[in-house]
Amino acid sequence: EVQVMETGGGSGQAGGSLRLSCAASGLRYTTNCLGWFRQIPGQEREGVAVIYTGGGDPYYADSVKGRFTISADRAKNEVHLQMDSLKPEDTGVYFCAAMSGGCGWSPLDSHNFKNWGQGTPVTVSS
Repeated sequence: EVQVMETGGGSGQAGGSLRLSCAASGLRYTTNCLGWFRQIPGQEREGVAVIYTGGGDPYYADSVKGRFTISADRAKNEVHLQMDSLKPEDTGVYFCAAMSGGCGWSPLDSHNFKNWGQGTPVTVSS
């Protein structure tokens, strides 16, 4: 059974920083696809950043490029999201997602992922 658990998040001010962490267990392979998605009430879950632990460039939503950095610990199946230069529009519930193996052709598409954490809220005030 795959388990995904997020830590971190909380509240911050515009221009500030927050960090999210996630640990996934029970994945089938030694290299896997891990990512962060966020959701605002009434809207679809959108991809924020995704990374393949086997290497290669990570994938970012245009809205967070240059501000957010995703990193992963391959051996531990952990993924971190460093969020800098926060904006109020970054507010939402952030979900960690995990997928055994590669990230596929549409890494930022939430429908590709079947394993999700419970979500952690992030609130950015102006």
